Amino acid sequence: MTQTRRIDHWQDPNAPKPTSRKPSASVLVRDVHDRLLLLRRPDNDLWTIPTGGLKKNETITECGIRECREETGVLIEIIGLVGVFTTPDHVIEYVKGGEVDEVRQPVNVCLHARPVGGELTTTDEASAVLWVDPADLAGYEIHPAVRRRIDHGLSATEPHID
Repeated sequence: MTQTRRIDHWQDPNAPKPTSRKPSASVLVRDVHDRLLLLRRPDNDLWTIPTGGLKKNETITECGIRECREETGVLIEIIGLVGVFTTPDHVIEYVKGGEVDEVRQPVNVCLHARPVGGELTTTDEASAVLWVDPADLAGYEIHPAVRRRIDHGLSATEPHID
């Protein structure tokens, strides 16, 4: 099976031009100790929050809940909106078998959530999963587009809209 490699570009004038825009949900999950749920992506080795593409016949809330369970083993409930993130500064290049398969400009709806069950587990989409104190985030390599969602979710009272 051919491995797909993900390359995230941020404010890069030399990034390839997008070939698609796809909606996705991400979730900023905080536990009772105010720690943030992070996972490490095996396709680019960066830390991130649970995120994934919206499927047909699925709401954005259902997508966020499903992606979190699939990627981390944690069951969540959605409690609010972090924001809608659509900046053209973020482009994702997917390379399969040495060839560019897709270049995506994301349309992400980031949701606030809290855990209601499950337990941390690694998956094909997460080589590591852990709870992190927000004060320790600087010690984790997080893409600027994802860090933008996290920072807004941790500090703002109103949803962000690009």
